[in-house]
Amino acid sequence: MEEDDVRRSPGRVVGASLEGLSVAELESYLAELRAEIARVEAELARRRAVRGAAEALFGPPPDAAGTR
Repeated sequence: MEEDDVRRSPGRVVGASLEGLSVAELESYLAELRAEIARVEAELARRRAVRGAAEALFGPPPDAAGTR
């Protein structure tokens, strides 16, 4: 991923105080967080699928006893 692909919201840091944000800003922030969660979940699903396909072809790694 290139640096240009990353979207950043200036002034918004996860865990920062929400005290000074308006209702509209909070709603916008929540929508951004939900979109980011969906993006991370999609990437996890993609990686798990790739790993599952590799394990189906080659078998699990020798040290993979219960680690995931």
